[in-house]
Amino acid sequence: MKLFDVYPLYDVTPVRADDVYVYDEKGTEYLDLYGGHAVISIGHGHPHYVKKLKNQLDQIGFYSNAIHNPLQHELAAAIGHQSCCSDYQLFLCSSGAEAIENSLKLASFQTNKKRVIAFKNAFHGRTSAAVAVTDNPKINAPLNKQQEVTFLEFNDSASLEKELKKEDVCAVIFEAIQGVGGLDEPSEEFIYDMDRLCKENKVCLIADEVQSGFGRTGTFFAYQKYRIEPQIVTMAKGMGNGFPIGGILVHPSIKAKYGMLGTTFGGNHLACSASLAVLKVLEDERLQNHAFKMGVYFKEQAQKIKGLKKIKGRGLMLGIEFDFEVGALRKTLIYDEKIFTGGSSNKKLLRILPPLTVQKTHIDLFFKGLKKALNKHKNQ
Repeated sequence: MKLFDVYPLYDVTPVRADDVYVYDEKGTEYLDLYGGHAVISIGHGHPHYVKKLKNQLDQIGFYSNAIHNPLQHELAAAIGHQSCCSDYQLFLCSSGAEAIENSLKLASFQTNKKRVIAFKNAFHGRTSAAVAVTDNPKINAPLNKQQEVTFLEFNDSASLEKELKKEDVCAVIFEAIQGVGGLDEPSEEFIYDMDRLCKENKVCLIADEVQSGFGRTGTFFAYQKYRIEPQIVTMAKGMGNGFPIGGILVHPSIKAKYGMLGTTFGGNHLACSASLAVLKVLEDERLQNHAFKMGVYFKEQAQKIKGLKKIKGRGLMLGIEFDFEVGALRKTLIYDEKIFTGGSSNKKLLRILPPLTVQKTHIDLFFKGLKKALNKHKNQ
């Protein structure tokens, strides 16, 4: 049997990883500044993380949500403590896309409406409703296009107000920093307008923190740069440091009912243990604050690069934009300089999403490699 060929692959086969490095079958060392799509939060193979999962496997790895699982309550308390969202309620699932699906479903239940407002260049996932609110027609099948979604530009408060006054919208979903879309951010004024308009029109505001959550941007959630209170917050990726887990935080104004949401694997014992390990390391090693500091240092170094058009993002959710498409540059960085970086729907942008344990020396190595790679392309 062959694999269903839907991924264009780089010719690298990692077999081992340690902190911010991965190693291929030949022992070649690669600096990981992409973290597998921002998934690796506390570094590859962190000792506490490995120990926590191994110990949990010795006890119980999985059982369904039909029984009591004290680890879920422990995880809810830990997330509430670190995020300062203790008043919210936690629903656990297995991925970012599943978190988005459940957030949209919950908003529709809450409002008894079905249209969703999303934003240009948004990426929220690849499943049914999640891909419908993703601004990419190429990955939307006819089945997905049945969803009622309106895409607006960031910072267009007038259009948002006009759409919400039609009284058929259940949710407005946004990324405080767009991930796949290219690290663009709405203005502070628009954030507050959006929050106010959703409250005035009794529409659920959903903050998509799947990529930006768990300390990556220097605040626990990226939206917390502002004084707003979304009704639903989605999370995944860095939440489990590689173990599949996702979740949504639900505002206390939304009441739970049996059967409203459900999942087979969400909140299992191993997943909860993985996320609890992540949270302990985040707190003990002060990685949220470290991410903020590393982001500042990265931007200082980036400003020294000639030909750089723009530096985007916050903390360790960063992008550097050039005046040319960077596909070939990324290949040179991987094959010649042994550095992993990411791309986006903005073809001129390099996306930087390293483990939050990255140090200044690693950032220096990146810029040294980037300069060499840029010189190679300049001379071609």
